[in-house]
Amino acid sequence: MGISILVVDDEQSIADLIEVYLKNEGFTVCKFYNGQDALKCIMSEQLELAILDVMLSDIDGFTLCQKIREKHNFPVIMLTAKEEEIDKITGLTLGADDYMTKPFRPLELVARVKAQLRRFTKYNASEPLREEKVIEFSGLVLNKDTHVCTLNEKPLALTPTEFSILWVLGSNRGRVVSSEELFHEVWGEKYFSNSNNTVMVHIRHLREKMHDSAEHPKYIKTVWGVGYKIER
Repeated sequence: MGISILVVDDEQSIADLIEVYLKNEGFTVCKFYNGQDALKCIMSEQLELAILDVMLSDIDGFTLCQKIREKHNFPVIMLTAKEEEIDKITGLTLGADDYMTKPFRPLELVARVKAQLRRFTKYNASEPLREEKVIEFSGLVLNKDTHVCTLNEKPLALTPTEFSILWVLGSNRGRVVSSEELFHEVWGEKYFSNSNNTVMVHIRHLREKMHDSAEHPKYIKTVWGVGYKIER
């Protein structure tokens, strides 16, 4: 069986279209038109990624995202028909890794799926042998091979995107990483003015999980107008 992707959208034509494009790429698709059936799948099946519509008729996509994050850290991509920034921020705060607004181009969605899976599973990665695999500082340990992060010997439940952000900052300890550079490294996309909101939401979520403070940070320091920094 190939990589299993959950697709949930109560607009059947959209769910069916996504399924066709994903299957053409060799993915296994678990498709549902409502949140209840999707929730059963989340609880019982092994999944590698989820594509969730926000506006479902029964259980909304935000709730499904929360349920996923209670037990799993695989990538989640949210779909919404709204242009409102608050939907994006809500989804990212709840643990989503990416977000697309309808209508969208199916090929762009497929590209984002592959990008998320590359970060999470490394099934298409080719890394130099000299690249460090483990970062350790101030009680924080990140293992790039296993995607496991611990803080003071206790596991941190990070999403793939959160892990990637922490890895980039940790790999550049002592240097300020601009929001633009961070967005490019983690999301692999062109940086726009509203991309900074995406970065800020994830940084805030990381700090909450690490019990860090924006005002008196032990780990992630904000350099206003520039970006973020982890001290050596």
